[in-house]
Formats: sequence, structure tokens, C-alpha cells
Amino acid sequence: MRALVVGLLALLIWPAAAAERVVTLAPSLTEIMLELEAGDLLVGLLDAGERPVAVEHLPSVGNFGQLELESLLSLQPDLVLLWPDSISSAQRQQLQRLGIPIMLVEPRKLADLAVQFAEIGSRIGRAEQGKRLRQQFNKGLQRLSQRYQREQPLQVFYQVWDVPLYTLGGQQIISDALRVCGAENIFAELTLPAPQVSVEAVLARNPEVILTSTQGQLDAWRIWPGVAAVEREQLWLVPDDGLERPSFQMLGALEKLCDQLAEAD
Repeated sequence: MRALVVGLLALLIWPAAAAERVVTLAPSLTEIMLELEAGDLLVGLLDAGERPVAVEHLPSVGNFGQLELESLLSLQPDLVLLWPDSISSAQRQQLQRLGIPIMLVEPRKLADLAVQFAEIGSRIGRAEQGKRLRQQFNKGLQRLSQRYQREQPLQVFYQVWDVPLYTLGGQQIISDALRVCGAENIFAELTLPAPQVSVEAVLARNPEVILTSTQGQLDAWRIWPGVAAVEREQLWLVPDDGLERPSFQMLGALEKLCDQLAEAD
């Protein structure tokens, strides 16, 4: 049922014919197009970090959070792949008013992501590639889940930023990734994608592992020796930043995460 709902939500506006001129508004969506062997259909993208070599030559339609509408219109796309947070709600509404075909892609679970490989593939005339990616991704998830499950889930604090302190909510896809690895986000009950929390709240939940993206953020927790993660020396850097880009490559990043968490006491 959830997969069906995800598929229906993805159908925002599009014509019957397969898209031939695609603009992507998030790095993960650019990666999905390349994974679907559809780089030839890309005519532009929103910049947000380093580009894959295969799309270095493509025109930019702005930067993350700020779309340059005139640049996008000049490319005459017949499909825009959109991660909702990549542009403002006002700009998204403007695209809709202009009648530009849009497909929202916002997987909250890894199974949703697998469905969307097939949805996007169908929309751009790469249906077989999309089905193949979906099947391969689901098989990989099943393998990892069977290999890494624990009788008692490992309690993990995933830090996004330090000042102020931000983490991930339970509806964020990385929370689902932790579950595949036999772990649980200690703030899984929070519904915001990136809620702000207090140090006191983290201490009260006593995580067994703390994951962050920088060594400085990890070292800051060492002043709290009573926390299980500090006591057990389980303060770790996120092993692969691909976890934060939901595309097929996330499967490899997920396996690295599971390998790391498997070392926890």
C-alpha cells in the first residue's frame, strides 16, 4: 500500500509521451538519471556541491535553495525532477503555474526509493532500466537486513550540525537506513526532517553510538564520559556521504554504515 501511495504522489504533472529534456533539482536526482543510463536526456541541473564528471558540461539553473527560473525556462524542459526542499515553496508553485511538468521525488524509506527508480524510468522512457534498478536495490536491502539485524537495536545519535544541535527525524530516509543495519535513531519519534535538539536530550537517551560528519563534532562529546558511546569509544564519522543522496549508490554507502555499526558493542 505504501509503495502505491508513493507512486501516486510522484505523479504531479506530466504529458503522456516520455520526457526527452530533463532538468534535475537535486544531486541525488542527477545521480538517478545517470544510474538509469539517461544522461543523454539531461539538459540542465541545480548546483549543490561537486558535479559528476558526466554532467560537468551541463548548464546550471541556479544553486541549492535558489532556482534561476529564466535559466530553467530557456532550456525548455519537458520534465523537472524535484526534491521538495531544493527550492522554495514559492518557486515550486511558480513552476506549477507555468505548467512545467514536474515530478516530486521525496522517498522517506528505502523501499520508496526503489519504487521511484521504476517511476522515473517509466516517465523518461527507461522503464526496463528502472525495473532492473528497483529489483537490484530491493535484493540488496534484503541481504543487508538479514545480515545485520540485532536482537536489540543499537541506539544511535546521528548528528547533522553542532551549533545549534541538529539531528534527523524518524521520517528521514537515513533513519530507515539505520534500521536496516540493526540500529535505531534515538529521535525516531520526531517528525521534522532535521529537528533541533538539546545536548541534555541526547544525554538523557544515552546513545550507544554517535555518528557525525566531522572529527571536531565527535571530539566535542568526549566531555561527557558517562554517555555509552563515549565510554565505549563508539564516536564515529559517517562512513560515506552517499547516505545523504538517495539514489542507487546509497546501497553501497548503506553497506559501509552497516559494517561500521556491526563493530559496536
